[in-house]
Amino acid sequence: MSAATVAPSSRSAPVPALPPSAPRGGTAPLWRRFATWVLRVGRWRVEGEWPDEPRLVVIAAPHSSAWDAVWGFAMLLAMDLGVVFMAKKEIFVGPLAWYMRRMGGLAVDRAAPGGVADQVATRLRAADRMWFVLAPEGTRRRVEKWKTGFWKIARAADVPVLCVAFDYPNRCVRIGPLMRCSDDVEADMATIRLWYRPFMGKNRGTL
Repeated sequence: MSAATVAPSSRSAPVPALPPSAPRGGTAPLWRRFATWVLRVGRWRVEGEWPDEPRLVVIAAPHSSAWDAVWGFAMLLAMDLGVVFMAKKEIFVGPLAWYMRRMGGLAVDRAAPGGVADQVATRLRAADRMWFVLAPEGTRRRVEKWKTGFWKIARAADVPVLCVAFDYPNRCVRIGPLMRCSDDVEADMATIRLWYRPFMGKNRGTL
């Protein structure tokens, strides 16, 4: 797996501008201003530059608290970044279905032949623009071994993986290297885990 380090952002704004190829969320200006205010009050920011890629698998770690979603969601709104995440199809019913899809939820059938990874990879291959986001740890608890679903999705869809880290001591989300998966999952996972090693979430690190 090859990696290219992304230089930190020098902007004073809490979030960097999106590149042309990044998917947009269609967030109303009022909500963008409110989300930016929330980040300023909380003294949170995004460090780094988003890659100019229309299709990505984005992984975020360490995921150790429900607060990750609060700050992450505020950043998405402030930037008007549109992302996709997976959720089981059973919760896509009634008014909740509209809300889940509006927020980027992708209904998946866990019992389908080929599994969830194939379903998401198929969507990624077919999309003009799609950034698929997930937490490789799969839980807020500490785990010794990360799930490889994101690697399988990226390989099947032939898209790069972008590493993003929660850095709670410095109150920022750090945009890391853009990586291309090799045919050696163990080596790729070791490279990714090494990049995440310095970062501390709200309740723990990644090791």
